[in-house]
Amino acid sequence: MKISLLAAAFVALGASQALAGAIDSACLKTGRSAANRELCGCVQRVADMTLSKSDQRRAAKFFKDPDMAQQVRMSDSASDEAFWARYKQFAGAAENYCSN
Repeated sequence: MKISLLAAAFVALGASQALAGAIDSACLKTGRSAANRELCGCVQRVADMTLSKSDQRRAAKFFKDPDMAQQVRMSDSASDEAFWARYKQFAGAAENYCSN
């Protein structure tokens, strides 16, 4: 059900009309060859549909500091575990919808 809602939201938003957000900005700043406006914009649209703005700001920090992601993943904190579950769902959806 969530995936069909995600697909419907893509159609409703349009593929190129997302505004830059925390994820998009962090993605573009990585300097990686695969990081381009199309891919980063797609990942941002998925983030807009699956993560709160607060979660997006937190996840955006992972682009600059991947060790932070590992720390959150390994944390025993209930809030970190809940965030990691949401982040994994977002990452899986972004991979499905944004991969070439």
